[in-house]
Amino acid sequence: MIKLKPLLVSLLLSLGTGGLSALLTRGSMERYGSLNQPPLSPPGWVFPVVWTILFTLMGIAAYLVWMRDSTGRNGALALYGVQLVFNFIWPLLFFNLQNYALAFFWLLALWVLILLTTLRFFKETPAAGWLMVPYLVWVAFAGYLNAGVWLLNPL
Repeated sequence: MIKLKPLLVSLLLSLGTGGLSALLTRGSMERYGSLNQPPLSPPGWVFPVVWTILFTLMGIAAYLVWMRDSTGRNGALALYGVQLVFNFIWPLLFFNLQNYALAFFWLLALWVLILLTTLRFFKETPAAGWLMVPYLVWVAFAGYLNAGVWLLNPL
């Protein structure tokens, strides 16, 4: 049975992280569009759509772990929280500071944290782990885009 209050809290935490980050970097897609970009770069409208879906999936995954009565639950959720903080900071580095090199290495650290979180979530409940996989794949793609922007737009 779905417990609505914990689900809403989990979704609010994940979507709120993304929403606040988007608010702090608003107007940045115009600047991003003016940069030299690597092949396969999607149009700007794709990013908010994909990120909304990913933050929703993350929130559901965290909810599924939260509902587990296990000894590993708190550690898995703590790791999830750390990766959310890293996720929140990346757009500030990339868009606001325009420090593409630092943002790239930050994104690599984020990817490792997502991988560790995903593996921990799989141990708690496979469904939560699978819900994190699209996020892991997208951040790998974002790493490619970040590296491309860094290399194609020297200071």
